[in-house]
Amino acid sequence: MGVRDLVYRNLLYKVYERRLEHKIAKAAMPIPRHVGVIVDGNRRWARMMGLDDVNRGHQKGADKISELLVWCREAGVEYVTLWLLSTDNLSRDKAELEPLLRVIEGLVGNLVEQGWHVTPMGSLDLLPDHTARVLKDAKEVTSHRPGLIVNVAVGYGGRREIADAVRSLLQEHASKGASIEDLVEVLDVEHIAEHLYTRGLPDPDLVIRTSGEQRLSGFLLWQSAHSEFYFCEAYWPDFRRVDFLRALRSYGARHRRYGS
Repeated sequence: MGVRDLVYRNLLYKVYERRLEHKIAKAAMPIPRHVGVIVDGNRRWARMMGLDDVNRGHQKGADKISELLVWCREAGVEYVTLWLLSTDNLSRDKAELEPLLRVIEGLVGNLVEQGWHVTPMGSLDLLPDHTARVLKDAKEVTSHRPGLIVNVAVGYGGRREIADAVRSLLQEHASKGASIEDLVEVLDVEHIAEHLYTRGLPDPDLVIRTSGEQRLSGFLLWQSAHSEFYFCEAYWPDFRRVDFLRALRSYGARHRRYGS
């Protein structure tokens, strides 16, 4: 593609972006308070680009995060949960995993410097000490910041989160001298929800996954019971603002019944 064609295409996208923005605003479409994002396709993007080192794809994907957060803030989104590394990913070859962890550490550091409110979620005990410390420090330093809350899910697995929540619930009741029988008598879904990594936050209204995959892979299993889903064909590094606006338009056009 020549330079002139590229400029023309970018111009068309800008025009399309404005049309989408106008349509969303004119129709007074509801905006999701909480958006979950499965940032998928970094490795495949790197291979598609002919790069030998897939971690260059991870870095390109990390660079996209700040753009997404600005789009979310401009749209009025209040919470964003980013799935950056699953518990399954921890079994990857050391030659890929260690550079990926460095990319994540760098990303979190940048988010702190840019002024975002950063909250880690996941099994931090499964992570290397240095990575876990970077995440914990980010939470401590930014906890007072107003505005958009950015949850970074690192070492996260949906099933493990539920298991951790149940374990925490049992420990809490045991510390009060309550028996298992006592807990069975009062146990409700809200008791478990209060021990999830996302406790205190609204469940995600919209979950976006890139790369064309149409599954959750364990992301926010409990919290996504009533979420809307938007699957995008683009690999994460190629995710554009127009793709984000399409997701908002799709969400705004749906009628959420919550089982009623």
